[in-house]
Amino acid sequence: MIEPVVFKANDIRGVVSGAGIEWDTDGARAVGAAFAEAFELRGAEFVMGRDMRAGGPELAQAFAMGAMSRGASVIDIGLASTDGLWFASGHLGIPGVQFTASHNPANYNGIKFCQALAAPITPELMARIKELTYTELPPTPESGSQRRLDLLDAYAARLHSLVGLDGIRRLKVVVDAGNGMAGFTTPAVLGPLNLELVELFTELDGSFPNHPPNPLEPENLVDAQRAVIEHGADLALVFDGDADRCFIIDEHGAVVSPSVITALIARAELAREPGGVIVINTITSRAVAEVVEAAGGTIAVSTVGHTRMKAVMAARNAIFGGEHSAHYYFRDFWGADTGMLAALHVLAMLGRDSSMSALVSQLPTFAASGEINSTVADPPATMRAVAEALGTGEEVSWNDGLLISSQDWWVSVRESNTEPLLRLNVEAKDDDTVAKLRDTALAIIRKER
Repeated sequence: MIEPVVFKANDIRGVVSGAGIEWDTDGARAVGAAFAEAFELRGAEFVMGRDMRAGGPELAQAFAMGAMSRGASVIDIGLASTDGLWFASGHLGIPGVQFTASHNPANYNGIKFCQALAAPITPELMARIKELTYTELPPTPESGSQRRLDLLDAYAARLHSLVGLDGIRRLKVVVDAGNGMAGFTTPAVLGPLNLELVELFTELDGSFPNHPPNPLEPENLVDAQRAVIEHGADLALVFDGDADRCFIIDEHGAVVSPSVITALIARAELAREPGGVIVINTITSRAVAEVVEAAGGTIAVSTVGHTRMKAVMAARNAIFGGEHSAHYYFRDFWGADTGMLAALHVLAMLGRDSSMSALVSQLPTFAASGEINSTVADPPATMRAVAEALGTGEEVSWNDGLLISSQDWWVSVRESNTEPLLRLNVEAKDDDTVAKLRDTALAIIRKER
């Protein structure tokens, strides 16, 4: 059983336990067969990983059986962060699938796909997988095989090779894994470094008993903020469920905007490769463009979403990219997103500077609302109502949801790629303007629901 609603723009994601189940192992087996057909993998291999969610082993094995029934062979790396799966695809040069629902609640699971060398799946391939999932496929003459491979140490070595960490001062670092996959990767990646680690919720537990695995929500950062103060730490690293995103908290317990982290890493990468291209999305802070321009780099803009960002990274041969959601992309990591590599870059910078807040103070600042989510009945009509209220005389774009741009501020309202939500983001030069624009937009959005 697999409901069409689980097929999202870039991946598969849906309820697998409790009330309202949307897909199961039979559905996973059908998707596995469809994946092998769509990727033309008869007689070829792909790599498969999974996070710690309950039911993951059964779903992954059912998918593998479906793929093998079409003649594909499986390299199973077992437990892996999503960026660990991107590494495996790049390292082995073959397509990959990762069983994860990232930051969704515990009763969800899903599948992320990539082409060989961690290249993003295309909309056409996603549509083909969906079509073939519901198609009765003819028998194949031979089945594929399955083997296990442990790549955790190779993944850690790759990350260490990309950041100069020799000679940094000893740092005290809080790591909040949220019971997700950072608890699996932290010992291999951060353990060997000159760090004193304060570990929070590093035990793998797909029921997420301590807090939901979504660091975009401020309440899920409170434990790490408190721990930074209590332990006198230099910073905290807070990861989402599949550990492909990382949020940073400074020594005072203040959350550092992902746009600021994007600007810091972009500046460091441009010092290494002057004139390089940096990719941002449509709702990244204007501070990033200012920093990149001052460092002699070029900005390329993508619509929101990891597959779209990766496509622009490849098309522009960009050295680095960052999103407001704390996805960070590196050319030296096959253009894929990796929260742990971003964390290593921050640690390298901090290890040669006085404090995290001092690093942040070097950059231009803007006031921002943060991302505010609402459920509405008619997202297109709601966005049009916001455009009518705030867009008069301003630049209005519909390239990635609604983006209203003024000289001193911008407002974005867009549908989520992964959840049934409308997302509002506002940025301006001062807090009063942000509050006014935010309240006006929210009054319209929440009236419409």
